[in-house]
Amino acid sequence: MHKKWAILLTAAALALALSACGGSGSNGNNTSASDSSAPAATAASEQLVVKASNWQFDKTEYTIPKDTPVEIKLVSEEGAHGLQIKDAGVKLSNAKTSQIVTLKAGTYEMKCDIVCGTGHLNMTAKLIVQ
Repeated sequence: MHKKWAILLTAAALALALSACGGSGSNGNNTSASDSSAPAATAASEQLVVKASNWQFDKTEYTIPKDTPVEIKLVSEEGAHGLQIKDAGVKLSNAKTSQIVTLKAGTYEMKCDIVCGTGHLNMTAKLIVQ
């Protein structure tokens, strides 16, 4: 009798654990950066395209307007690259190439967050929001 209860309780615990996986309502796309980006329903009024090639972005500085929804888009022209703007909650890659954000004025550090070779550590730029 105790064996049946143990099996039943184990099965119930397993069912609860499995139902909790992914229970946050997320579809796995990680499309929001709620601490600094506009709601997903907001359409971008500006677009910033960042082109990445081996060990460099196409510019050393990018400028966007403050308090304005901007779609930041990553285009990898050569090699595999990512784009992270830590203080803005932006993280892009080949799987997720764009994100809409609304940022306050300031200067943000941009960096490649996929190890791309010998020049990887130097692959940085600035995002100026004014």
